[in-house]
Amino acid sequence: MSFVLDSSIALTWCFEDEATPAADALLMRLSYDGAYAPSLWPLEVLNALLMAQRRRRMTEEARQDRTMFLRKLPITLDPETAAQAWGTTNRLAERHRLTLYDAAYLELAQRLDLPLASLDADLREAAKALGIPLLGMLEDPAQV
Repeated sequence: MSFVLDSSIALTWCFEDEATPAADALLMRLSYDGAYAPSLWPLEVLNALLMAQRRRRMTEEARQDRTMFLRKLPITLDPETAAQAWGTTNRLAERHRLTLYDAAYLELAQRLDLPLASLDADLREAAKALGIPLLGMLEDPAQV
């Protein structure tokens, strides 16, 4: 079964010091099942990589390599992200005290009835409150 992937999980695949067995298992699952992400996902991951380069956490060459790696992943970007922002996403952000960016992942998981893969504590808490299955943490590797 596919899942909704947020940037916090994807970025663990770009930084060796952030790698976890649960995130690595999700990468394997992604290669078989694919994943979905809001249309803002490339902006989030590319910005994180650019900031890492600016902070000298990685070289330009490493950033380019990771950019190509992420671009080649079988991730379907949701064409409805912007339209949903005006209604459901905005309400979810307000109700669960999330950023609109995080609420976009929550909205997508809810709309597609898919598990959410995230390391973000606030986003995970909101997903739990809505009964959305969660992936990506070590406490339950069977759910990866």
